[in-house]
Amino acid sequence: MYIFSPPAGSPRRIRTAMAVLVLALTLAGCASVPPPNDSMNQAQNQLQMARDAGAADYAPVDLGFAQDKFQQAQTAMAERKYADAASLAEESRADAELAQAKARLGAARAQIQSKVQENTRLRQEGEQAAAAARTQDVAPAQPSSSAPPTEDMPAPSSSVLSAPPADGFQTVPDTVQQPAANSQGGQP
Repeated sequence: MYIFSPPAGSPRRIRTAMAVLVLALTLAGCASVPPPNDSMNQAQNQLQMARDAGAADYAPVDLGFAQDKFQQAQTAMAERKYADAASLAEESRADAELAQAKARLGAARAQIQSKVQENTRLRQEGEQAAAAARTQDVAPAQPSSSAPPTEDMPAPSSSVLSAPPADGFQTVPDTVQQPAANSQGGQP
C-alpha cells in the first residue's frame, strides 16, 4: 500500500471540489471589480475642462490622446472589462489634465506676447513724439511777415553755451554792436 494513496471514491469528490473552487474564483473575480463610474466621470469632466481651456488650439495632440483613451475606456465598460476601463479612464484623465495645463500655458504666452507687442508699439509712438518735439525745438518757427513777432529770441546754440571760458568770467567788450531795431517796431 502506498502512503499517499487516495481513499476509495475520492477522485470524484476531488473533481467536484475543484469544479466548485474554480467556479467560486471565477464568480469572485467578476464580482470583485465594480464598474469605474467615478473614474469615468472624472475623466469626462477633465476632458471638458481641457476643451474649455483651449486645448484644441494649444495642445491638440494631448487632447487627442485623452479623447482616444476615453473612447477605449467606454468600449471596455460596454464589454464589462471594468479593470481595463478604470485604467484607461485614469490615463484619459491624466492626459486631459496635461492638455489643460498646456492650454493654460499657451494662453498665458499668447497674452504675454500681445502685451509685449503693445509695449513696443507704445514705446515707438513715444520715441516718435519725442523726436517730433526735438525737431520743433531745434527749428524755430518763422514769424509770418504780416504779424508782429510775439515770441522771445531763440536760445543760443549749444556750441556757444558749452564753450568753456578761458579765464573764469569773460567780459563782453564795449565794441560789440547792438543789433538794429526791427523795422516793424518790435524788440531788438
